[in-house]
Amino acid sequence: MSSRPRSNRRAPRRRLPMRYLLPSLLLVALLAMLMLRGYVHSEILADHRIQPPAATDHVPEKILEGGPVIDTRGGRETSMSVPEHRLVLTFDDGPDPEWTPKVLDVLKEHHAHAVFFVTGTMASRYPDLVKRMVDEGHEVGLHTFNHPDLSYQSKSRIDWELTQNQTALAGAAGIRTSLFRPPYSSFADAMDNKSWPVTKYIGSRGYITVVNNTDSEDWKRPGVDEIIRRATPKGGKGAIVLMHDSGGDRSQTVAALDRFLPRLQSQGYDFVNLTEALGAPSAHTPVHGVELAKGKAWIYAVEASDNVTDVLGVGLAVIGVLVFTRFGLMLLLSGAHARRVRRRGFSWGRPVTEPVSVLVPAFNEAKCIENTVRSLMSSEHPIEIIVIDDGSTDGTARIVENLRLPGVRVVRQHNAGKPAALNRGLANARCDLIVMMDGDTVFEPSTVRELVQPFGDRRVGAVAGNAKVGNKDSLIGAWQHIEYVMGFNLDRRMYDMLRCMPTIPGAVGAFRRSALERIGGMSDDTLAEDTDVTMALHRDGWRVVYAEKARAWTEAPESVQQLWSQRYRWSYGTMQAIWKHRRSVIESGPSGRFGRIGLPFVALFMVLAPLLAPLIDVFLLYGLVFGPTEKTIVAWLGVLAIQAVCAAYAFRLDRERMTHLISLPLQQILYRQLMYVVLLQSWITALTGGRLRWQKLRRTGGVGMPGAAPRNRQNVADRKAVA
Repeated sequence: MSSRPRSNRRAPRRRLPMRYLLPSLLLVALLAMLMLRGYVHSEILADHRIQPPAATDHVPEKILEGGPVIDTRGGRETSMSVPEHRLVLTFDDGPDPEWTPKVLDVLKEHHAHAVFFVTGTMASRYPDLVKRMVDEGHEVGLHTFNHPDLSYQSKSRIDWELTQNQTALAGAAGIRTSLFRPPYSSFADAMDNKSWPVTKYIGSRGYITVVNNTDSEDWKRPGVDEIIRRATPKGGKGAIVLMHDSGGDRSQTVAALDRFLPRLQSQGYDFVNLTEALGAPSAHTPVHGVELAKGKAWIYAVEASDNVTDVLGVGLAVIGVLVFTRFGLMLLLSGAHARRVRRRGFSWGRPVTEPVSVLVPAFNEAKCIENTVRSLMSSEHPIEIIVIDDGSTDGTARIVENLRLPGVRVVRQHNAGKPAALNRGLANARCDLIVMMDGDTVFEPSTVRELVQPFGDRRVGAVAGNAKVGNKDSLIGAWQHIEYVMGFNLDRRMYDMLRCMPTIPGAVGAFRRSALERIGGMSDDTLAEDTDVTMALHRDGWRVVYAEKARAWTEAPESVQQLWSQRYRWSYGTMQAIWKHRRSVIESGPSGRFGRIGLPFVALFMVLAPLLAPLIDVFLLYGLVFGPTEKTIVAWLGVLAIQAVCAAYAFRLDRERMTHLISLPLQQILYRQLMYVVLLQSWITALTGGRLRWQKLRRTGGVGMPGAAPRNRQNVADRKAVA
């Protein structure tokens, strides 16, 4: 029995491409930052339940009748009170960026100390204030991290609240503390069967529980005089006074404190820390090593999450302005464009009747090319048809040749790319007006005629046609149909009015031969040769316009992978074109006009705005999960309504059926996310210096000839004349 020898070669390990890895890492980091922010701002894991009063029969009598300092460490059940003429001011729920500094200023002015029971959420966000408390001689105690009623919580949650609060203190001031005040606590005689077990457990963890025996009730904002009255103990007794430096407007607290301190100091009271009042060692213990590093890392992470979300908030505001500006411009200028070209008597100049060369670059278009060529045979305008076979391996050229149609020529070349194929076709063209189309596109009989009429204006160097999705019956096709009508054609009307149209669509566009020759023909410097050549024409001083009636039906990608490949190339190619023509920003004349108007518009609305647009969905998801849910839903529905209005207007201008807009909400939720990731991937490819190659899409040939009139003899005669 023989065995196959083992190969020493190991199969190469597949590495995740950087263009996939970086977006994934960015997404994970963003989600982590948002989750951290939600936790620190008490939007995640927050518990606002408050336990109603319960029986007290399980609480020792000496605790109920004892002082406000309760020690259950090591199994003890004792309490202590503050000696006479000593006041321990305590401030809960801080630190607050507005009121805590004012409280500290008043304490410092009157040489008084206090105890600040801080929450971990606030200490994590404002560590400098915690450090100032410690540096100025005040004591700091724990008030849990998220301020829940601990009688509702498990022991593990209690440990988490204490540990995270200590971590925040370590990062902020480099200390630990042994003082603890339960949220929603009151006097010692308010201890009940629900809170007492928690107090004993807190003691087992090494903490002294501090309640109060004098409540200023400043949180009710009863007025400065009333706060002072309630905070003043009777007959020179010592007291632990409850106040607040956070949780709302504390202006009355600050004003009362400024009068309260000197008044009671004149009566012989000392305002001291709790351990100082009790003659005990300081509650603070310095931390070092891993514990300190962990605390610093926590504070840094919280600061980073706040900064990131602040930047995201600014980005959301920016995208909001951009989106609404774009919508406003589209509605205003597209309407003006439609009125201008549709008014009675409108003309570009003398009617254009001269013959046209139609260039059809084709690479492996066997499934589509016959429909494409036959649609051109029904053209109402005299044309010659040149199919440039760019090294196809599926018999594309042979299919066209076997049709034996008059006026149709096939030019073969080795595979060199679409720009080279178009330049080869241009060299073989016999006419001065050139129409370019894709090999998967079909024209209506009137398309060429409508497309070349703007050349009646000698200033026009190129014309963009109205590209439409032919295979729009599927869901992904319907989504692209909405995008084409609303996002592309409505945009082209706007850009036409602004005289800075960035792209002649490869599916349907026309050029003056002289204009193309002046700029050196089609360039292969970018993956978006249509955008590149359009920008070059603008810079050369030519007008580029939009012909709404020049309709072409193209086959859109029918799978997510194909759509991804196409849009990835488009996005990356657009970035390349913007970078290539960047010097137009500082140039003069037509180039400078395009550089200072057209290029910023393209960069803002086609690159920057789509990159920031996911923030709308990020904050939508965040608001739905962490609140405010109702306001979030209303805001998102408002944005969707505006988009629906723009889409309906675009469909009305293009005389399209409104039924396809039924899928608009789903498109906004799903389809846009794919476009976001594609654009992000394009950015990463550009920033990392990656190179992207042409990716051939699989065709189905599902886009047939539109309902056009049959070709007549005059059409054939015209084509023979051109030939």
